[in-house]
Amino acid sequence: MAKPIRFGVYCDLQNVPGADNFDTTWEVIDLIEQADQLGYEYYCLIEHHFFENFSISANPLALFSAVAQTTENIRFRTVCHTLPLHNPMILAGEIAMADILTKGRIECGIGRGHGWLYNPASIAHKESPGRYKESMEILVKAWTEDKFSYQGDYYSVEDVSVVPKPIQQPYPKMFMTGTSGSAFTIAGEHGWGIFLGGIAPFEAFRPGRDIYLEACKAHNQDPYIGYSRVVYIADDMDTARREASDAVQKFFSLANEAMATLQDDATKQSLIEGGYQFYASDAMLELGKMNADDIIDSGLAFVGTADSVTQQLADFHDEVGFDEFCIISAYGGLDRQLARRTQERFAKEVRPAFE
Repeated sequence: MAKPIRFGVYCDLQNVPGADNFDTTWEVIDLIEQADQLGYEYYCLIEHHFFENFSISANPLALFSAVAQTTENIRFRTVCHTLPLHNPMILAGEIAMADILTKGRIECGIGRGHGWLYNPASIAHKESPGRYKESMEILVKAWTEDKFSYQGDYYSVEDVSVVPKPIQQPYPKMFMTGTSGSAFTIAGEHGWGIFLGGIAPFEAFRPGRDIYLEACKAHNQDPYIGYSRVVYIADDMDTARREASDAVQKFFSLANEAMATLQDDATKQSLIEGGYQFYASDAMLELGKMNADDIIDSGLAFVGTADSVTQQLADFHDEVGFDEFCIISAYGGLDRQLARRTQERFAKEVRPAFE
């Protein structure tokens, strides 16, 4: 292995049926505090709205700002600020304030978000690529210029000053995410990282990964790839499967509640117009129908002993070539103590093999 892998934790902040929003949130805060004590470098959340069972992570910056007060070293990343849903001039100031409150531990992931977010947010899918591109450009201007002007199809401003400014200069570390990967050339040009993974198989991300690597090479930038995948560790394989299976299956199936809102022909056409072909296909629905054994056997979740997870991770690294791996430890209503156990065992029994 050419260089050590960095390790973090990723969480969708799923609120499974019957769970309480308050309890779910504070359980994740407990897991972040433990991850900091165990030496994980990053804790990552998604930004997500409207579909409770998939995620209640409506304001990750607020959560990060709160837990920064009880942690020391761990860095915080919103893997996907869904830029087309935001006024970028406002979002730039909110991210900068979170950078101040975390004392420079914020990282910024950006993307177009899940295809099912647009109809509830009253934004057309076809506007997504344009809003995304303009918002990216505005964020950089807002952080690096005292005053800026911008003329675009969606935003037109004159002599705007966004305050506060982030304390990390010129701005927090940036990542891009998404299944299409069409905008990853921008990440390669700027030297930003990309973040992949979750429930989708690597084949859904491979074209975007390749686009990114080509762009980094063309612009003489060092690539940085983060990846996340469900992990569960127990003393033996039978115990690991028995304890994790229900939560693993729920993690994959809970996306189907949101996917069900995208199944009419008009919405599918709208998705295609917005470059959301993956969501217009049946791929996500099929993933949500898989049983736990199929998910585990296919390697979409690393479930087993510390030794077997270590081997799976090594083999997967050989295929993908990631620089950072974030375990998904809290998913599908898994008991918090079991999530804590996996975070601890991964840190002590798996991570040393890659350092």
